[in-house]
Amino acid sequence: MSGIIGKKVGMTSIFDASGKNMPCTVIEAGPCVVTQVRTEEVDGYSAIQLAYDEAKEKNTPKAMMGHFKKASTTPKRILVEFSRFEEKKQLGEEVKVNVFAEGEFVDVVGVSKGKGFQGVVKRYNFKGVNDATHGQHNRLRAPGSIGASSYPSRVFKGMRMAGRMGGNRVKMINLEVLKVVADKNLIIVKGSIAGPSGSYVIIERWN
Repeated sequence: MSGIIGKKVGMTSIFDASGKNMPCTVIEAGPCVVTQVRTEEVDGYSAIQLAYDEAKEKNTPKAMMGHFKKASTTPKRILVEFSRFEEKKQLGEEVKVNVFAEGEFVDVVGVSKGKGFQGVVKRYNFKGVNDATHGQHNRLRAPGSIGASSYPSRVFKGMRMAGRMGGNRVKMINLEVLKVVADKNLIIVKGSIAGPSGSYVIIERWN
């Protein structure tokens, strides 16, 4: 599985060869540095660890400073492991956006926007108590009954109720790569991906 770490720039739209306007997402991908190479002999599995985005030295623990120093690179903000990487990489080597090509399909992992504590109408599209007449008062956004009394005398786990919404890890699969701008480290994929602009994303391609 080849991949790279990036940052969501935002959404736009471009025209294809037939003149069709397609919504797409612009991602600033890499360059990433190989900060660790996992092997079957030492670690029991094969993978490479990539690091992305500059971090301040004062905010980096000493143990991590040693980890980055071993790879001859500056401190980074985010580290991600990729198993079964397509190409053999050496410690300290850079991985750039040109590992992807136009026309192929990738999976993009992001963290969805956090919405805070929300009720059932916004969180699960409940309609509330339908009939606003016949004595209903302030029940239009209420969840209604959540369980029976004598049996089971409890609320089942997984019941759809009010709670924290958003902030989940979301993978968008089979997104087409529309354009790769190697000199600016940009990759443009068709459709939307989870997360606000400026959030970190992981782009993967299964070999």
